Amino acid sequence: MSSLKNIINLGIKELRTLVQDPVMVIVILVAFTLMVYSAGKSVSTELQNTPIAVVDEDHSAISINIAEAFYEPHFKPAQQISLQDVNKSLDTGSYTFVLDIPDDFQKDLLAGRQPEIQLAIDATMMSQAFIGAGYISEIIDREVQHLLETNNATSSQAVKQIVRMRFNPNLNSAWFSGVMELINMITLLSVILTGAALIREREHGTLEHLLVMPITPFQIMMAKIWSMGLVVLMTSTFSLYVVIQGWLNMTIAGSILLFQLGTACFLFSTTSLGILLGTLARSMPQLGLLLLLLILPLQMLSGGMTPFDSMPEIVQNIMQFAPTSHFVSTSQAVLYRGAGFSIIWPDLLANVAIGSVFFLFALALFRKSLASV
Repeated sequence: MSSLKNIINLGIKELRTLVQDPVMVIVILVAFTLMVYSAGKSVSTELQNTPIAVVDEDHSAISINIAEAFYEPHFKPAQQISLQDVNKSLDTGSYTFVLDIPDDFQKDLLAGRQPEIQLAIDATMMSQAFIGAGYISEIIDREVQHLLETNNATSSQAVKQIVRMRFNPNLNSAWFSGVMELINMITLLSVILTGAALIREREHGTLEHLLVMPITPFQIMMAKIWSMGLVVLMTSTFSLYVVIQGWLNMTIAGSILLFQLGTACFLFSTTSLGILLGTLARSMPQLGLLLLLLILPLQMLSGGMTPFDSMPEIVQNIMQFAPTSHFVSTSQAVLYRGAGFSIIWPDLLANVAIGSVFFLFALALFRKSLASV
C-alpha cells in the first residue's frame, strides 16, 4: 500500500512539473491538434488539379469526348497541343500527362480493331503519375464503352469490372494521413516526455533528493510511466474526437474505448523505452540524437507509411519486435475496419510483452545508474 501511494504521489509531482513547463504544454497541444490536422489535409495522395494535355490526331466524336471528360478537382481542363510540343511540354513540367489519340481511332474501334492510345507521363511526380494513370485509363474505357454501346458495336471487353470500396468509400486520404500522424505523435511524445522527465531530475539535481527518500527505482519509474502515459492518452483521445472525427470528418468504424486500450498497451512500451533512453542519455541533446536514430525507423517501418507486406521479409520479421508495428495494426483494425477484441488481442499481448522487456532492461540500467550516483 505504501509503495502504491509513493507511485501515485511521485506521478502527481511529474504532472505538476509538466504543467509548469509552458513550452512542453504548447508542444503537446500543437502536436495533437495542428500537426494531426495539417498531415490529414496537406499530405494528400489524391489527384488535385493535375495538368493534362491532349494531342488529337483523330478529331472524331470519341476523341473530343475523351478530351472533355477530364474534370476538376482531379484534373485541370485538358489543353490541346500539337505532337511536336509533347517533349517540350514534359521537359518544362507544363503538363503531368499528355494523351496522344491517333488518327482513325474511332474508325478502328467501330471496325472491331484494337487501336492504341499513347499516354506520356512526367513520372517525377511519382504519386500523381501512378494514381493518375489509373484514373485516365478508367475515363478512356468509359468513353470507349459508351461509343460502342451507342453504335451497337461489339465490345472487346469481355468482363465488366465493378469495384466497391470498403472502409473508405470516397478514398479520402485525409482519413489515413490523420490517423497515421496521430500514431506518430503518440510514439514521439510518449518517448520524449518520459525520457525528458528522467533527464530533468538529473539536470536539476533532484535525483539525489529522491535517493534519500524511502522510495525504490521501481517506484520512480512507474510514477513517470503512468503520469506521462496518462497525459499522452488523454490528449490523443481529445485529438481523436476533435481533430479526426470533427475537423477531418472521419467516420470511426470501431470502438474508441478499444482503441484507448490498445493505446494504453502501446504507451507501456514507449514510456518504458523513454526511461531506457533517458537512462542511457546524459543530457537532452544526447536524448535527441538517440531519438533520431530510433524513432524514424520505428515510424517508417511500422506499416503506417508503406504497407507492411510490401517490405522485405527480413524487415517484416525484425519489425515484429517493434511496438509501433503492432499499434499500427491495432489502430487500423479498430478505427477503419471496426475490429473487436478477438481480432486485436495478439497485438495487445505483443505490446505488453515488448513493453515488459523494455521495462525490465530499463529498470536494471536505472538501478545501476543510481548505484553510481
